Amino acid sequence: MRTAEDRRERLAKFIDLAKVYRGWSRGEVARALGRDPGKLLPPSGNPKLDLLVGIADALDWTVGDVIDGVWTCEDVRLCEGDFSSLDAQALAAHRSGDYRKMADISKQMTLASKTPSERALACNRCAGAYDGMGQYNKSLPCLQAALSERGIPAGLRLMLTVNLANAHYAVWNLTESRSAAREVLELLESTTMTERRERVCHAFAHYVRGNSFRRLICVESDLAQTHARRAHADLSQALREYEDLADTFADDRYAAVANTCRGGLLEIEAVLGDLSPKDVLQRLTVALDRVVDVAAHAPGEWLESWGWWCIFGCNVALRHLGEEDISLSMAIFTNKAMEIADRLENWSLRERAFQMDLERHERLENEPWVLDNEEVRILAGTMGRFPNFRATGWRILQEAKFLDPQGGAQCLGA
Repeated sequence: MRTAEDRRERLAKFIDLAKVYRGWSRGEVARALGRDPGKLLPPSGNPKLDLLVGIADALDWTVGDVIDGVWTCEDVRLCEGDFSSLDAQALAAHRSGDYRKMADISKQMTLASKTPSERALACNRCAGAYDGMGQYNKSLPCLQAALSERGIPAGLRLMLTVNLANAHYAVWNLTESRSAAREVLELLESTTMTERRERVCHAFAHYVRGNSFRRLICVESDLAQTHARRAHADLSQALREYEDLADTFADDRYAAVANTCRGGLLEIEAVLGDLSPKDVLQRLTVALDRVVDVAAHAPGEWLESWGWWCIFGCNVALRHLGEEDISLSMAIFTNKAMEIADRLENWSLRERAFQMDLERHERLENEPWVLDNEEVRILAGTMGRFPNFRATGWRILQEAKFLDPQGGAQCLGA
């Protein structure tokens, strides 16, 4: 964070920039910002919100971008070393799950980078850190910046593009996620895919596109069968490729992704009529016997995979069950999904679990819904990370009661 003097200097630069951008005099700037011409800058260096909003309007920037420019300061002392050593530190932070440290290191990588490839890789590390923290809307511009670099190797560009597809998928930009995944698949059509990175990118592109079609089943219900067939083709291909990757490289992480594909295919087969919803729900429920005690499982890809099986179960129950059967089945899946999400600090699972819970309560009007302090905290964090979820979050706060330890239950949305 900048010092008070640094913030004053940065605010002065923003105001000067607004003068030039608008062609205003100092008096015109002051009137636009609602300030006295001699008192444009706050002595404390802490601007009030109306000043930040006024600067943003004058520059046609977002308020968030102005705030970031005023407050954010790169601390070059956070890490030491050349680009390669910083990259090794970033990867180590990723493996240990220390995503905040990874984000800090990636910023130092940007400062240390000297080539387009190094700048792109630094952006990719930063995107990975934001992804780990569930801040997917921050990972998107990192990947877009990386892909704007000229002359980077084809393999790196493939990896960045498929990561961009996944970031769009995470925040439900399904048109963009399918488009980016399709580009990866088209680029790889002319190669033999002998390199590990190429094979992983190809499998991941099918995974992202298949799941994007799977999500479209509920978004565009009039095209449910079409989307289901496309999702089935892509996820079946991804399943085969991830199983092959797991065998070839003896890497259990690929097997976990294959397991997620397998669960998604069960949801799709219920839509296509290949399996009855009852049989699918039975299979999904029995599978959760593997994670009865979530705390006994190490965080990782396999535990996340079972969390997604819970979401698949919720989708099947909501789509195919009547009100008399939905409550118990949904409660099993949403509770386990949230339990796994908390163990993993996985915000995507949390977003889905909250969404499923809202749809269940809207179907069952007389079922009580009470949120405790921790659940409200997580709901607020989910709303911040998923712009498309915010309206849902406010609906939850309107519908549910808040369990105040000192004052009983109350409605936060009232």
